[in-house]
Amino acid sequence: MINDNKKLSVLLVDDEERFRQGLRTLLNFYSINSALPVEVIGDADSVEQVLKFTSQKCPDLILLDMQLKGCDGITVLARLKETAYTGKVLVLSAHQEDDWIFRAMQAGAAGYVFKNRLATQLCEAIDTVTRSEIYLPSEVASRFFRFFQAYSDSCVKACHEVHLTEREQEVLYWLTQGASNEKIAKHLYVTVATVKAHLTSIFEKLKVTSRTQAIVAALKLGLVHT
Repeated sequence: MINDNKKLSVLLVDDEERFRQGLRTLLNFYSINSALPVEVIGDADSVEQVLKFTSQKCPDLILLDMQLKGCDGITVLARLKETAYTGKVLVLSAHQEDDWIFRAMQAGAAGYVFKNRLATQLCEAIDTVTRSEIYLPSEVASRFFRFFQAYSDSCVKACHEVHLTEREQEVLYWLTQGASNEKIAKHLYVTVATVKAHLTSIFEKLKVTSRTQAIVAALKLGLVHT
């Protein structure tokens, strides 16, 4: 279990205030009964609020809904990757479909909890992810890994057929995350000129003429993977 010498700081992210209130009550109950020494230090309902709060407070854990005002949880996870946030993100979602779970985990979530199973899953999930382990509901874990294996195999095959180099795959990944040339260069420790050269090569191989077209082509062909 979590070391009770220090409470785990938590940010609640959901577009429904009533759900955030209920979640806060549940976490307070866990904390009072020593099941989880946690402290809710804030809440948010949009990506802008999440980024502002994490830059100021840097909570240990974010409990993230997949549906927010003006965006989804995947966007939040992608934006957090571009920041200095070092905590964990645990997704709480009503979506139980394999593709939703896979997309969240691929985007950087440390775990995934079904909203209708909070009472039975949340405590274990928080304890698991704060130990730097991955949490998935037992009933979907095997399905997830089969999905992951099939996806990885298709990515490898697609990249081979398009003849993307390993570095071009990395550039393309950051491109699909919305990163600018400068941010891609920073992530990959190369110059902006090098990034531009890779993008030119990628555009030629994908037979596209713009960043948007390259992103669409990458997603359709299954070229992007973590």
